[in-house]
Amino acid sequence: MDEKNPILAEEPIFRALLTPYRSLGQRGFFWLMAGLTVLWLGLGAIFLAKGAWPVFGFFGLDVLALFIAFRLSYRSGRAREQVTLSRTMLEILKTAPSGQSRRHLFNPFWTKFNVCRHDEIGITQMVVTGRGEKVPVGSFLNPDDRASFAVAFARALATAKR
Repeated sequence: MDEKNPILAEEPIFRALLTPYRSLGQRGFFWLMAGLTVLWLGLGAIFLAKGAWPVFGFFGLDVLALFIAFRLSYRSGRAREQVTLSRTMLEILKTAPSGQSRRHLFNPFWTKFNVCRHDEIGITQMVVTGRGEKVPVGSFLNPDDRASFAVAFARALATAKR
């Protein structure tokens, strides 16, 4: 890398897009809800025939509650964090599920990457600190993804500081 050429100095050393993991995709969600609806209607019809009509309604409320919970989960799954590191700049772009973005800029030479660990769980928190600002990173990741990100990012940050 040519230090005299500012364009080459700005090439990203590290780039990561962090997104929450959702084990059930949209297609699986559709089939789950279709199956629960058919089950609700079938069992509900049996209880209605026996005169236990409140069971039909309460079971329907359960199906509705599951639908709402999944929709909220998928909404929170729209969160994103984009981490870009070059020799002269660290940018963390956090996008909320609502679509609002917040950009954090740091000088890599004055930036610290702190990782909190628990003996049984692994990494519980990752924070980038610089200029008196603390920015949590990857809070929605599972422990294995946090560990792999922490290793890769710490290595890249050390490279940028050389």
